[in-house]
Amino acid sequence: MTALILLGVFSVCVSIGAPIGTAMGLASITTLATTGMGFSMVPYNYYAALSKFLLLAIPFFILAGNIMEKADISSKLINFAQTFVGHIKGGLALVCVIVACFFAAISGSGPATVAALGAIVIPAMMKVGYKPGDASALMATAGGIGIIIPPSISFVVYTSVVGISTGTQFMAGIVPGLVMGAALVCASLWVTRKSDLERLKKATARERWYSFKDAFWGLMMPVIILGGIYGGIFTPTEAAAVAAVYGLFVGIVIYRTLRVKELIDVVIDSGRQAGAIMWNMGNAGLMAWVMSVSGISGTLSSFLDNVTGGHAWLFLIIANIIVLIAGCFIDGNSLVYIFVPIFLPVAMELDVDLYHLGVMLVMNVAIGQVTPPVGCNLYVACGIAHINVKDIIKPVVPYIVASTVALLLVTFIPQISLLLPTLLG
Repeated sequence: MTALILLGVFSVCVSIGAPIGTAMGLASITTLATTGMGFSMVPYNYYAALSKFLLLAIPFFILAGNIMEKADISSKLINFAQTFVGHIKGGLALVCVIVACFFAAISGSGPATVAALGAIVIPAMMKVGYKPGDASALMATAGGIGIIIPPSISFVVYTSVVGISTGTQFMAGIVPGLVMGAALVCASLWVTRKSDLERLKKATARERWYSFKDAFWGLMMPVIILGGIYGGIFTPTEAAAVAAVYGLFVGIVIYRTLRVKELIDVVIDSGRQAGAIMWNMGNAGLMAWVMSVSGISGTLSSFLDNVTGGHAWLFLIIANIIVLIAGCFIDGNSLVYIFVPIFLPVAMELDVDLYHLGVMLVMNVAIGQVTPPVGCNLYVACGIAHINVKDIIKPVVPYIVASTVALLLVTFIPQISLLLPTLLG
């Protein structure tokens, strides 16, 4: 009965268009009220879900990404990539993916990556012959790399729930992020194989050198963040704060593109974004607690354990299917809070590496960002291209397929995720 009330209220709230965080909160509170569990633990669970030092990295990474966007680093990275691959057929698609990988190492957020790069890349792709839907679909999907290649907000949330090293988890996401990028490049070349696309003029060595110098300070941000973490200079939370300060230095002193008035707007906008994430996480933590104390999580874990029959590969398949479907309706950070407590006991019993599991789950989340009806990256890309969501549904399918192929490779070849942690750990 508890499960029916919880899932029933949640489904009704989602179906009438309520925000996901609000739906989880209302479902949890309704369940507590109707089952006599009481409300005394509600404040405690909100506090427990959010009062973790590691989670301070989230607002700082958001702030750092927004600062670098306002500092015009995105256009400099795009210009740098264009000088090397823009002259080949389909070169702007390569630029889109390559720069998404670079910017992923700055923002840690899928929608932020799409917003920062899409405003420049999507119009540029349309100018050389890409259809608006195709350009938007590629940008939306490439934006998902933003939560796979570190720093990643989703990895921060996952490691805070599981209690493992965030730095090692960051390391595990690098190669899988590149694998997904390569898959998207292949899909783009296949989609545009018969298109008559205009080629950009090949850049000279001098132009490439100048574009590199112009983008240098932006390229250094991931070096500082990841190098500092892996070099033991600072923790991921401290790295996020350093990234924000570095972004301010670059925007105000180096590029001189960031003004005080804009900085105030950046801080306010970052606060809104961080607040929305924390609201969802608090409600997801409450919902996860209700599922735990009511026995729902334990029942689902036992059921999953019985279904898999001790086969790790079957567990990974089922976990992928569950998270892919759930990702169509629930944001990634909430997914982590709700499903990790269910998957974790089974994964540990089957000796599934937790870093590998984290990469797999976050790749599912990245795909979920481009699957309707909640695919947030789709809406951001459509807003930039001034098209309706229905115009992007068909064009995004090849990129979802390519991303799923990358997901399957990472799922069943754990060495892809564990390569860098093994070599450098």
